[in-house]
Parts: sequence; C-alpha cells; structure tokens
Amino acid sequence: MRSGEAFIHHVITMSGAKAKSVFRATRICPCDLSSELGYISAMKILGIETSCDETAAAIVEGDGAGAGQILSNVVLSQLNDHRPFGGVVPEIAARAHLDHLDAIIARAVAEADLSLNAIDGIAATSGPGLIGGVHVGSMTAKAMASARGLPFIAVNHLEAHALTARLTDGVAFPYLLLLVSGGHCQLLAVEGLGQYSLLGTTIDDAIGEAFDKTAKLLGLGFPGGPAVQDAASRGDPKRFKLPRPLKGREGCDFSFSGLKTAVRQTALKLDTPTAGQDIDDLAASFQSAVCDTVADRCRNAFTQFEDKLGVTPPALVAAGGVAANLALRAILEDICTAGNIRLVVPPPALCTDNAAMVAWAGLERLHAGLTSPLNFQPRPRWPLAELRAAE
Repeated sequence: MRSGEAFIHHVITMSGAKAKSVFRATRICPCDLSSELGYISAMKILGIETSCDETAAAIVEGDGAGAGQILSNVVLSQLNDHRPFGGVVPEIAARAHLDHLDAIIARAVAEADLSLNAIDGIAATSGPGLIGGVHVGSMTAKAMASARGLPFIAVNHLEAHALTARLTDGVAFPYLLLLVSGGHCQLLAVEGLGQYSLLGTTIDDAIGEAFDKTAKLLGLGFPGGPAVQDAASRGDPKRFKLPRPLKGREGCDFSFSGLKTAVRQTALKLDTPTAGQDIDDLAASFQSAVCDTVADRCRNAFTQFEDKLGVTPPALVAAGGVAANLALRAILEDICTAGNIRLVVPPPALCTDNAAMVAWAGLERLHAGLTSPLNFQPRPRWPLAELRAAE
C-alpha cells in the first residue's frame, strides 16, 4: 500500500466515532450552529495544496470577519526533484505528493497543537493546476471529510491567492487584484466572495513563465524568479534597451513574448554572453522592463476599476509567486502612493503556493455556507472570472 493510500485508510479506520457527528447526521455547518445561537464562532479549517510542485498543509482559524490566524503552515518543496529537468515534471510532482502528503498533514496538525477532532472543515485545491497532483490533494481531503463527517470545500487555487490579503491584512471588499504567477497574469476587480471581474490578462506568456524562460536563457537556473532577481540586484537596469510591450496602450492586457525574444536577441549579440556582468545587466534590464510594463497596466486598471464600480480602488492587492519580487513591489508602492491607493502584498511565504491560503479560502466559503459535494470533479482549468459564489 502506497503511503498516501495508507494515510487515507488510517483516517477512515480511526474515525468511526467522529463519523457519527452532528455535521454528518444533519448536514449542517458550524457556521449554521453559531448563527442560530446569535454569534459567529471561530472555525479551524485544514487546507491542502498540491496543485504544482509544493506539497502543503495548514490549519487556519477565523470567524469570517477581519484577518485570520495561521496555526500551522507546512510546505515541502520539490525543487530538488525537478531542478535536473529545468522545470516541473507533472508525473514526478504527483508521485511526490502521494508519497509525502500524509506526513505533511500530520505535521500541520501537530504544529497547530490540535487533534483532527478540533477541525471544522477540510479544504483542498481542486483546480486549476497539474491534474495529477490536484487529484491527490482533493481525494485525500474528500476521504478525510467523509470519514470524519466534516464539510469538504473544493478551493479554486486562484481564489486562494486572491483572498490571501484578507487572511493577512483583513482587506475589505472591493479591491483591485494583480495576480502574477508562473501560470497567470491578470488584473481583476474583486467585488466579493466568488465575484471576480477580469479587467486584463496576458495574451501570450504569463509573467512567471517569462522569468523562468529568461533565467534558463541566461543560464541562471531554476526556479527563474528568484534567480533573475538575484542577478538583477548586481546589474545595471539601464544598460540594455528592452521593449515595454503594450505600454501606453489602452486596456489592461499584458504581453511578454516580445520582451523574452528581445532578451534572447540581445544575449546573442554579446561578445561574451556568459560573462557575469553581462548576465547581471541583462537580468536587471529585463526585470526593469517587466516592472515598467506591469505599472503601466495597473494604472489603466485603476481607471477601469473606477469606471466599473464608481470608486477609486481602495486597495491594490498583489498576489501570486511573482508578487514576492522586490523590484515589482517597489514600483507598485510608487504608483499606489501617487494614486492614494493602499498597496497590500502578503509576506513572500504566502505569495508562493501554500496551504494557509487554501484553508482561508475554505474558511470564507464555509462561513458563507458554501461547501462542495464529494463527487466534485477536480479541474485542470478553472478561470477565476468564471467562479461564482454558488459553486
């Protein structure tokens, strides 16, 4: 029996008493009980994240009003497994999730100083993502929820990123969201739970993909984002003149393929393309071009947000792995200060994939009475703008 299968078997066999709990017998949520009693009680949600190359579990506590509390947040990176291939290999990722998820969940519960009996619901990333890994996390969560009579919440990975600032900073709706990661680059108006209006998206490469491919081209290694940022910190961002795709044009869409091509062409013209200073300067020039482009698109989004909702964005929330980039944070701070808009960027550890954000998204949905059936089908694609609160 594989370790993941053994864990599911262990949960089922150890939890017969819990399976007779009021939540299974009456199909009601803890939030329904607290509402009947006239108060909102804090809930503890176990979150599971397996959508790419991090195996993660976390427990978050909150009452649905204001920021929450992270009781544990355990992340096991698979970087060493994928580094020889220069990118994430889906089958390797899925097998690693299956091998390690049981121990990661056990550690999250132990670090929270709780038992599974204290958990009020179980949330798992159920898309979008590498479908093999998504299935591992989703099936584990379903098995635990079924065995223990707990609500199961299928979480959209992008919504988890979108709501992270509410976990860390208690940001109120509405706000403008810049979602920047390895697979996504979007600007959205976040009006409420499950209410997302797409203002702009990439027409070719995602921003994280552009960082990864540039890093590979320059021989900086994997993962590309941190490698480019490190090289750029030693470089001259003005040495090479690179394009700012779509800058100055209407709308909020992004494009990075032309910039990526320009980096390649510039590298080929260098006499010593592997020289350290050349690489550092080119990395810095690339990063500067990305930041200028994103700033321009965000300024347009400020206007579109106001046209749509009738108010200036109270806050710009930057989420996703690329939001950890320090240069990007600095330029976003500048444009937000100029526009009298609050900038909220979660701590770097909560920008990259983690389970605390999944647990929080599950907590918000559970407080709203939104749970998922155990026959919910994980999705490799699940656009955030198509998500509805009723799903």
